[in-house]
Amino acid sequence: MWGGRSGITIILLWTASAAAGQQPLWEIGIGVAPLYSPDYRGSDQSRGYLVPLPYLVYHGDILKVDRRGLYGRLIDTERVHLDLSFDAGVPVDSRKNDARQGMPDLDPVFEVGPSLEVCVWNRCAADRVVALRLPVRAVFSTDFSSTESRGGTVYPHVNLDIKHFGADRRWNLSASAGALYASERYHDYYYQVAPEFATATRPAYDARRGYSGVRAMFTFSRRFRHFWIGGFARYDDLSGAVFEDSPLARVHHSFMAGLGLAWILAESSTHVDVRE
Repeated sequence: MWGGRSGITIILLWTASAAAGQQPLWEIGIGVAPLYSPDYRGSDQSRGYLVPLPYLVYHGDILKVDRRGLYGRLIDTERVHLDLSFDAGVPVDSRKNDARQGMPDLDPVFEVGPSLEVCVWNRCAADRVVALRLPVRAVFSTDFSSTESRGGTVYPHVNLDIKHFGADRRWNLSASAGALYASERYHDYYYQVAPEFATATRPAYDARRGYSGVRAMFTFSRRFRHFWIGGFARYDDLSGAVFEDSPLARVHHSFMAGLGLAWILAESSTHVDVRE
């Protein structure tokens, strides 16, 4: 997975933020996104990318795509949300990473699981909200001919949402921080070195389950009449992670950032009532 979270994740982060009230059922558009990312969390090699940026908003009764990403809402009250959340990751070409030379490539992955949100300061629909979030996801990898379980992750974190910010009340900001935990199979997928791939400088290694580092993220976005702009910065501190002594984890920090610009091409003539 790209940096431990994928370019697809970033696209989901860069979906729109709609104001509460009557909104189109769906909106679609296209744009571009320059990104800077490590090959994976703990890699000492980073790359710049310019990727297409799909823009998608959908306000279904259950399935939704908005500023939170792609999810299915199961419980929706003023203070508590329970969502079925999704995530995905792109593959890693081991030939392009010095630490993984001669090792198998990493297949694309996808994640699915419940995410509980409890708004501890203000109602969830307010313009200023502090919430505790607990996404729990199962992780799978696929080569598109078969699928294999890669364990799971848990990411308890605190999130601050500031909606309708600025003089024109059109900016949306978000900041979050928390600790990531993962299963042994998940850590093995990224940090294990099987005996047949061991070298003089890359000893065999088998990761353990448990603490996977601290993560902090900041995002911003603004919707104009016919286009949208958004960006993010994310920092991971891997000090003390159970895999920090893996020969594939060459640094104890990870930084990822990107900017997106999308043009809205079409929207639904059907409008629905949106409550964030």
